[in-house]
Amino acid sequence: MFHWSYNEENLRQNPVVNGGRPYQQCTKTVMDTIMDPDITFDEDGVCNYYHNYMNQVDKVVFKGAEGDRRIEEMVRTLKANQKGKYDSIIGLSGGVDSTYMVYKAKEWGINPLVVHFDYGWNLELAVQNIEQTLKHAGLELYTYVMNWEDFKHLQRAYFKAGVLDLDVPADHLIFAALNMVAKKFNIKYLLKGYNFQSEAILPRTWNYNRKFDLKNLQDINRQFGERKLKDLPKLGLWQQIYYERIYNLKSFSPLNNFDYNKEACKKELIEKIGWVDYGGKHFENVFTRFYQGYILPTRFAIDKRKAHLSTLICSGQATREEALTELQRPPYDLKVMQEDYVYVSKKLGFSEAEFDQCLTGPIRRHDEFKEEVKLQNFLSKAAKLIIRK
Repeated sequence: MFHWSYNEENLRQNPVVNGGRPYQQCTKTVMDTIMDPDITFDEDGVCNYYHNYMNQVDKVVFKGAEGDRRIEEMVRTLKANQKGKYDSIIGLSGGVDSTYMVYKAKEWGINPLVVHFDYGWNLELAVQNIEQTLKHAGLELYTYVMNWEDFKHLQRAYFKAGVLDLDVPADHLIFAALNMVAKKFNIKYLLKGYNFQSEAILPRTWNYNRKFDLKNLQDINRQFGERKLKDLPKLGLWQQIYYERIYNLKSFSPLNNFDYNKEACKKELIEKIGWVDYGGKHFENVFTRFYQGYILPTRFAIDKRKAHLSTLICSGQATREEALTELQRPPYDLKVMQEDYVYVSKKLGFSEAEFDQCLTGPIRRHDEFKEEVKLQNFLSKAAKLIIRK
């Protein structure tokens, strides 16, 4: 049954979710001790995330003349190594980051293949935004359609397993498919929408950091799934080695090479191509909106907006006061959230009782299931021995 139970004040008084220590919030950002065992504070109450950002930003983000030089160098590299019709590949979700990168591709004079992954959860508005973006950029779209029945059952398995990171199936399969499409069209460069200025901060325990661990995904599906994953793309350790070492697929993160101000970029997209905002990070996707906006807060006491807003504070795109005000509100409209609750449960084929059990049953760690860690460690040691010889 739908129930918005997230209560920040109650969580602050709960020693369990604060790691057995008194609640504390960073004096520079809005990061705090709730569900974050790794956060630390200096004598002024400033957290490690703030210090890490400030220590790393000049090594990762390049603005002005240096940023322009790096973009120009990227463009030369893409053109010099172009093997076929396209010089690079971009995954387009319809969100602001990937949209802005496709929008800038026209300005940079490059010819990427734009790939959209249809796995059943896109908002109609996202489809419209994608169409507007491609119309403006004059680029070709390749739509990769996931086998819905297989993907649905994999998502069901993750719900029934009780693990935290329900975005793993989509993240794993999308990146696996992106690699496959790159190889199909003989493309050697991937342009990523990741940007340090709005995405740098994320606690280690707020997701599963081995999203491409195929053994883990398969073990969860083996124990809780209802069908084999025959028609879904996969990206395990061996596949990663192939694409990185043998096929030699490389990547750029061009949004790190200029002053990427999220709100300014949104405004530009709205004015120039008629793009429409979704009202939240990754809200172009119904499932991710519901997972990050409802499941993470109510089941795991995690409000990912804290990390996103803290990054914006560090990059000068928001004030701490603005972030605190934003956190006083639910992640999105409760009426829409309730509609999403019904929609997601029905689309995944859960009865009301089954869905309630998934959202209230025992929580399991991802590492309770098999992982490729031993194989990875073995290969790492073997590689070091070979290098020494």
